[in-house]
Amino acid sequence: MKLNFFPRDHKFFDLFREDAANLREGALALQELIDNYVDVEKKYERIKAIEHKGDNITHELFTKLRDTFITPLEREDIHGLAGGLDDVLDCIEGVASRMCYFKLAGPTPEAKKLVDIIAKAVEQIYEAIDNLETLGHCHTFCQQVNILEYEADIICREAIAELFDMAETPAEIKELIKLKEIYTRLEVAADRCEDVANVIESIIVKST
Repeated sequence: MKLNFFPRDHKFFDLFREDAANLREGALALQELIDNYVDVEKKYERIKAIEHKGDNITHELFTKLRDTFITPLEREDIHGLAGGLDDVLDCIEGVASRMCYFKLAGPTPEAKKLVDIIAKAVEQIYEAIDNLETLGHCHTFCQQVNILEYEADIICREAIAELFDMAETPAEIKELIKLKEIYTRLEVAADRCEDVANVIESIIVKST
């Protein structure tokens, strides 16, 4: 049996937990925006601030990675996990910005379903990273992310197909373009969540 231990520098894990908690806050803020579609610009500004905080945490992780000789995880995994979390939050901010600037009358049921999936996937990522230091139940959390990504793919594909079936007038075609962009961004967010889960799975395999 392969013995596994981490060096005693816990700062990386603390930063990852902080990053995952900030990501969860961003996902919940997007869910609040879409579930209670008022003061959209104000809610977007909050998400933008959360994304900026995430950028700072990512920068701190990369700086520590550069300055640390012995790391508790392989360097490529630390880089991949930090970058992956940042990518998910960038997608969330991108969705919120489009909902703000496109001036949608309101979110569609499909958009709400996709945002709910993103929030659930991010929650699984948060739990996995919270347990990353001990690797407790991480694989189970990652499996759930993979299942949710598959659900998002189906919903997005069907939603876009329905848009093309229904759009006839110039106004409807304009709405199609806006919604297609938002659906696609949400699907990409789900994909990026799966990328994070894959990095965690890689860490599990290397550590057992």
